[in-house]
Amino acid sequence: MATYSFKNVQCSITGPGGSIPLGQGAGEAEEGITTAMDEDKTSTSTGADGAIMHSLHAGQTGTITVRLLKTSPTNALLNQLYQVQQASSALWGQNQMVVSDNARGDVISGAQMAFVKHPDVVYSKDGNFNEWVFRGLVVMLLGTGSPAA
Repeated sequence: MATYSFKNVQCSITGPGGSIPLGQGAGEAEEGITTAMDEDKTSTSTGADGAIMHSLHAGQTGTITVRLLKTSPTNALLNQLYQVQQASSALWGQNQMVVSDNARGDVISGAQMAFVKHPDVVYSKDGNFNEWVFRGLVVMLLGTGSPAA
């Protein structure tokens, strides 16, 4: 029987202004990390006679969303990275990201990643989380569920 644990999840961002670990130990919120593609890989057209045609889309853009507890010091590090990069278009969209689960063999890579925006900042009765969203070229490789060799 296979077992999952966030303890095995590693994530990092590297770009102009620094390199920051974002996985286990970074103060992740319970909602963790989400990776998603921006668009469908196919569209389907139906002809007048009922025949179908699939169109394979070349797009590889996606998002990597990292949710950190309000009290995580990693928020300040990402804020500093954001401030450095938003100062010049020469620095924007140059981040590399990797999300991996060594126990599953999963590796999600992000290239040319840019901050989508500064996260909303919420002050409420209970502490919340900051949601950092990055967009760029994303490649998702899911493992077999066996520990990586």
